[in-house]
Amino acid sequence: MPDLVIMSFPDEATAFEARAALVKMQSEYLIEMEDAVVVTRKPDGGVQLHQAVNLTAAGAAGGGLWGALVGLLFLNPLLGAAVGAGAGALSGWLTDIGIKDEEMKALGDNLPPGGAALCILIRKMTADKVLAGLKDFAGKGTVLRTSLTNEQEARLKEALGAQPASV
Repeated sequence: MPDLVIMSFPDEATAFEARAALVKMQSEYLIEMEDAVVVTRKPDGGVQLHQAVNLTAAGAAGGGLWGALVGLLFLNPLLGAAVGAGAGALSGWLTDIGIKDEEMKALGDNLPPGGAALCILIRKMTADKVLAGLKDFAGKGTVLRTSLTNEQEARLKEALGAQPASV
């Protein structure tokens, strides 16, 4: 079962840097993330979710390809591609994988204007190496919520420069 980790940052640039660091660690096989979303609250109070994968675009591309192939069967590949791309885009837009969007938007409403949060759904990780990889963010982030064990959560809070939770 995946573990959820939500960290807040004073600005969106730091949250994006933290996500980039985790993506780099994923390419080094130190962590396997199911979802990684940056939630930002604009100065005007609006909340925006920055998904790692644009499901609408992916759905449109896949739908367009399949639509063109089906369209070849009926001797009209352009019409098939257009219909397939539209159906795929709609399907991708309606799909919500990973962390629920409503949950992240509610979290964003509680952020200060200009603040950001990083929401990560972790399948597995090499904890000691991931914590070492987050050392550049010591003192910059705060752990808001996790589904980690008490010991793992305390180590994460310590790595980010917060006081460890009493276990």
